[in-house]
Amino acid sequence: MMKTLLLAFGLAAAMSHAATANDRYRERPPVVVSPDLAAPWVMQLSRPGGRAEAYPRRFAQPRVVYRPRVVQRRGIFDRDPVQDVAMRPSPVRSRIEPQYLPQMVSYESREKPGTIVIDTNNRFLYLVMANGQARRYGVGVGKPGFEWAGEHKVTRKAEWPDWNPPSEMISREAAKGHYLPARMEGGPENPLGARAMYLGSTLYRIHGTNAPWTIGSAVSSGCIRMRNEDVVDLYGRVAVGTKVIVM
Repeated sequence: MMKTLLLAFGLAAAMSHAATANDRYRERPPVVVSPDLAAPWVMQLSRPGGRAEAYPRRFAQPRVVYRPRVVQRRGIFDRDPVQDVAMRPSPVRSRIEPQYLPQMVSYESREKPGTIVIDTNNRFLYLVMANGQARRYGVGVGKPGFEWAGEHKVTRKAEWPDWNPPSEMISREAAKGHYLPARMEGGPENPLGARAMYLGSTLYRIHGTNAPWTIGSAVSSGCIRMRNEDVVDLYGRVAVGTKVIVM
């Protein structure tokens, strides 16, 4: 009888233990995997030879926004205008015919060295030098109906001159639908350019331009226009009182 009771008690204990074990493994515990496949524990998994396995990251890359670098430029009047004009390359230099670039040429003349002679037909300005030489520049001259010839002297010189269009020009351009200001301060956008040399008591000048591609053409209202680089060079070589002959 005692053996029967012990056997029954053992079977009950065994069945109770089995039930507890079944309850323990009834649901699998959750498996947590790192969302970052490049996590340190993954990188420690090595191929034979000790080389770490490389897993590409599959996350969206952040958007990169490129912003232009802002570089503060010095204004044209922040330094010596002569250096600025003389050293700044012209963006339209290639549009000018080579013969209109400054050069030394043979030039026989009875005029004294320092005299300016302007050949309007061929669009050249000569600064007479010694020993039968001249410094030659290309120029723009008066358009048809605005040609003229004569002899004057340089009566005034101005750097970055203001422009005051004469009333006749304002009226003439207004009839074409082009409205000119009564006055325009000197600067890179001014049609008179970097320098001006006034001739006698006339409205004519030898001056620079904001349209250098027009050099070699008959486009002005009678003034003699030069590239800014060239008018700066000529300006430094002549003085008030210089004789100017326009042919």
